Amino acid sequence: MAEVRLDEVSKVYADGTRAVDGLSLDIADGELLVLVGPSGCGKTTALRMVAGLEDISAGLVSIGGRVVNRVPARDRDIAMVFQSYALYPHLDVYDNIGFGLKLRRLPGAEIERRVTATGAALGLKDHLRRRPRALSGGQRQRVAMGRAIVREPQAFLMDEPLSNLDAKLRVQMRGEIARTTRRLGVTTIYVTHDQTEAMTLGDRVAVMKKGVLEQVAAPQELYDRPVNMFVAGFIGSPAMNLVAGVFTTSAEGVVLRIADQHLRVDPALLRARPGVRAYFDRPVAVGIRPEDMQDASLVPAGGAVLHAAVDLVEALGSELLVHFRIGAPGVITDDTRELARDAGLDPVDPIGPGGSSGPTTELVAKFSPRSRIRRDELAEVAVDTARLHVFDLDTGRSIQ
Repeated sequence: MAEVRLDEVSKVYADGTRAVDGLSLDIADGELLVLVGPSGCGKTTALRMVAGLEDISAGLVSIGGRVVNRVPARDRDIAMVFQSYALYPHLDVYDNIGFGLKLRRLPGAEIERRVTATGAALGLKDHLRRRPRALSGGQRQRVAMGRAIVREPQAFLMDEPLSNLDAKLRVQMRGEIARTTRRLGVTTIYVTHDQTEAMTLGDRVAVMKKGVLEQVAAPQELYDRPVNMFVAGFIGSPAMNLVAGVFTTSAEGVVLRIADQHLRVDPALLRARPGVRAYFDRPVAVGIRPEDMQDASLVPAGGAVLHAAVDLVEALGSELLVHFRIGAPGVITDDTRELARDAGLDPVDPIGPGGSSGPTTELVAKFSPRSRIRRDELAEVAVDTARLHVFDLDTGRSIQ
């Protein structure tokens, strides 16, 4: 096993496209680091530069302390698991897993030991003599993983290995990959577009946008303390709600004005984010996680309440996803445009001051299933203002 380091690594194509720009990452020995971001953000290009499948325009890549910029892919002692299984259809599972070992001319007894042990670890012990066409999608993916594991490389590189599986199987295989990589203690770089996959798998998660590293942190830190609007909006499902607002003072203390509504702000917010005081009476972007809103009829009175019109209620059993509109401008910046494009939506052009659009914004809340809220009703939505996120409208940076 080995540490993998990227030091100011860039990739610029002949037409001038800068796919990766000054990427620096240290992946510790035995760590599972996930690269996540929208399509075209440069995450797969970064992985391919580590693998030796893409030339490096600038910077250094090292594996186990050895700079590998000019080392051929076959000599880097890494193993890749691709989106496509790339199995040999005419070979059975045993020979697919052991194919690379045969090319390296390992003794037959050693090949048998490694393949048998790997097959058992991945639950393929009873399938070693079957061919790929006789396997399910999940079993084929495990064979592809086995082919990488059996080589005992210094690092694993995984490029969206679960994207071809259905939703239920993806959840199962996520657990399989997490258990296997941790049991082996192998350094792993895992690329995905699925932020749920990233959050559940990674020891750390690196979020990229347009070739640039936005933030790298442990999953919970990334969720609780995103450095900017892009990371805040990309991490979390449903996504963080963003709305334009103004913090100000009144006889009641600090309040948040969202259009013509006033929410009393919990003093805990300003203790956690003292920098917000410097933005009093200035437009800011306010982020509200769906779980930080609740049916006001189910919580003690006296807190901050938004009045809203309910558009849609999705009953998921353990919770209700409530989509509602408020008469307030949303937030339109380069970050939110990128998030909209990634979601397949048309980014709205800003039409108001401070990069805001209007006149209404749709928010999504996670309500308790005990709520009796219905579509097309007017609702009172309690907001936990101690847990608000606040962003500078000009820079997109989080205000801490």
